[in-house]
Amino acid sequence: MPEQPIVIIGGGVIGLLTAWNLAREGQSVMLLERTELGRESSWAGGGIVSPLYPWRYSAAVTALAHWSQDFYPQLGERLHAQTGLDPEVHTTGLYWLDLDDEEQALAWAVREQRPLSRVDVSAVHDAVPALGPGYTRAIYMNDVANVRNPRLVKSLKAALQAMPGVEIREQCQVTGLVHAHGKVLGVATAQGVIHSERVVLAAGAWSGELLKPLGVELPVAPVKGQMILFKCAADFLPSMVLAKGRYAIPRRDGHILVGSTLEYEGFDKTPTEVAQASLRASAIDLLPALADADIVGHWAGLRPGSPEGIPFIGELPGFAGLWLNCGHFRNGLVLAPASCQLLSDLLLGRTPIIDPAPYAPAGRV
Repeated sequence: MPEQPIVIIGGGVIGLLTAWNLAREGQSVMLLERTELGRESSWAGGGIVSPLYPWRYSAAVTALAHWSQDFYPQLGERLHAQTGLDPEVHTTGLYWLDLDDEEQALAWAVREQRPLSRVDVSAVHDAVPALGPGYTRAIYMNDVANVRNPRLVKSLKAALQAMPGVEIREQCQVTGLVHAHGKVLGVATAQGVIHSERVVLAAGAWSGELLKPLGVELPVAPVKGQMILFKCAADFLPSMVLAKGRYAIPRRDGHILVGSTLEYEGFDKTPTEVAQASLRASAIDLLPALADADIVGHWAGLRPGSPEGIPFIGELPGFAGLWLNCGHFRNGLVLAPASCQLLSDLLLGRTPIIDPAPYAPAGRV
């Protein structure tokens, strides 16, 4: 009888990277996605490889973020070499302007040994000529990258399709989890039951819904975020900039992403004219020349909101074989490499890359 695959529910970056890690360890993997791979928050986000305000997060988020930031360049190179599809891990640095908690940020940088420092605003205008007037203070971290998240999804999909023992099923809606006597036995789908005694739940904002029939209240809920996209010259914006909670991210080809909103609207992800107007106004404040640029894209996605943004990573107590890797809130792309490596370490009984205790579902679910 063939070995049962590890079933992964959710085909976003978290599910894809989990599958990639496990397949590289020789595991048989089946990845189930209810729509198309990576078309939810993985596709909708900006792809900054840093929390927006890293000093405002707990040590648990910081540990995952630092591991991932250090790993992303080699991940991008490895996927590019393996698939020919470049995820564009683009190191531009990031300027934060007129922060209220600048001193806290600088103290955090000293404590965590990260290259964040105060810079004169005139130097920011020299480095970013498109920046708007009126800013008085700035700090800068030079090694912050952004990843082109739709391309990351495509390269991970291509990598998985070329690996032995991997099956991807898109348009496969998981309707429930099969379990008995405190153990998971598989998943129920619209196409039938898939038997497996090792299941990974990585369904983003939908993860909590799948656990409710088990009597489990997972505090992961959808939080809507809207973004807009401009197309400019390739050299228009050489660095990421962030002010008043809004950011602009340059892609290598001149596309500029501006985001994002934070809306508690349930599972509604309809883009709104109000949000577009607000984002455009923020964009013009940051970069006045965008007043003459057309908006070439506007979309919304659902983040998997969680308490303090700390993801749930580990086996779910009372349901042996059911593993969680979800609840990354605004930092799924940032935290994905570390989260997925940690999950793989725990599932396979390896020494974990970092202390798993802060992410364990026990005591938090």
